[in-house]
Amino acid sequence: MEWFAAPEYWFAREVFQRLLAAVYLVAFLVAVNQFRALIGEHGMLPVPRFTARVPARRSPSLFHLHYSDRAFAAAARTGAVLAAALVAGADDLLPLWGAMLLWALLWVLYLSIVNVGQTWYAFGWESLLLETGLLAVFLGNDEVAPPVLGLWLLRWLLFRVEFGAGLIKWRGDRCWRTLTCLYYHHETQPMPGPLSWFFHHLPRPLHRVEAAANHVVQLVVPFGLFLPGPAAGIAAALITVTQLWLVLSGNFAWLNWLTVALALSAVDARDLPLPSAPSSVSEPAWYQGLVIALTLLVAVLSYWPARNLLSRHQQMNRSFNRLHLVNAYGAFGSVGRLRHEVVLEGTDEQAVDADTRWREYGFKGKPGEPRRLPRQFAPYHLRLDWLLWFAAISPSYAGPWFDSFVARLLVNDRDTLALLRHNPFPGAPPTFVRARLYRYRFTSWSELRAGEGWWHRTPVHEYLRPVSRHDLAHLLPARHR
Repeated sequence: MEWFAAPEYWFAREVFQRLLAAVYLVAFLVAVNQFRALIGEHGMLPVPRFTARVPARRSPSLFHLHYSDRAFAAAARTGAVLAAALVAGADDLLPLWGAMLLWALLWVLYLSIVNVGQTWYAFGWESLLLETGLLAVFLGNDEVAPPVLGLWLLRWLLFRVEFGAGLIKWRGDRCWRTLTCLYYHHETQPMPGPLSWFFHHLPRPLHRVEAAANHVVQLVVPFGLFLPGPAAGIAAALITVTQLWLVLSGNFAWLNWLTVALALSAVDARDLPLPSAPSSVSEPAWYQGLVIALTLLVAVLSYWPARNLLSRHQQMNRSFNRLHLVNAYGAFGSVGRLRHEVVLEGTDEQAVDADTRWREYGFKGKPGEPRRLPRQFAPYHLRLDWLLWFAAISPSYAGPWFDSFVARLLVNDRDTLALLRHNPFPGAPPTFVRARLYRYRFTSWSELRAGEGWWHRTPVHEYLRPVSRHDLAHLLPARHR
């Protein structure tokens, strides 16, 4: 079938696949480095406890068959190795069926992690990676030209990501319609980056231009992806530039880079001085049948996200099935005006009174020490730091895990401390730990020049009263009791 192939998108597919593989690599490395403290056998939300109460039909995962920290580490490391091989182009060295199996194995491994990851993996970019990853299985390798249907599925996904984000803003917080949300966003976003202070201090008229441009790129430009000729490439370029702007202004894990990968898949080599497609054989009938079947499946499953886009009660970052296929996306339907942070402190004194000396724990990404410049971590994802941002908004977000986290600080749990930048009690664990809520704001230019640092903070109230190991003994893993 001549209509089936689109050789002019060979280079676009190559770039898309390498970027996607790089995102997979980061995601698996995050899992390797963080799982023991978060969801391991002795973690805050252990996988064995989850799989004991949630059946496999509700959370399909290899870990329903067997879980141990060793098995999880092996799966995550295998995923990292396979992703690194795909970054290097290993799929083009295999027959078509072998390349598809390689991409499929990567998807199965990450699905298995996400479906037992609980609140630590309840982010939109997890579903986006899984949906994108499954579509990549059917894009082929150098043996065949990119399939037209597969490329259209990628555009449909990109459209939902951008248009969904645009609609949730327009329907949500009034400040998006008055173009004033960016007066606050750079300061109150979950994890500011090293340039966020400077973005926050841009002139307010420029913030209004930023907001207006966001509406254009997310509500108008996505329709250009379905236009013929260079229009789709121009739309993809505008989306890419916007995503790179977001990369510079904050830390949003791999969301922006995945969106860039999707956008670059829409670039037609005929519109740019790009390499011509290598010679390829005609697509085997079984491959054509699989791509057509996938397209029909996505068409059926698209009913739910399409209905969500048209609904006045639009939901963002919603999966409608357990395989995270054809999801609803969106971000920042509301923007906070004030920034609050949970600050954890410990003491090694035997009793707590007004004169107790408290020492603060330091985190890698979330704001803490006022003089410390925010760091750039994305596309790497600091899951604990992100969840603490939600915890500062409302203690209900932290209910399932916060006390377990504090309990592990009280015993200097090695895996938990590995998630932190600074442990003020390296020799022996603290006798008490408490948490306080602070109001944070970026300093002004004059305050920064005066040496006051990047943040100014004032205490709001006690978040968690001082607790000891005895108070939280029931939350400690057996090895620390």
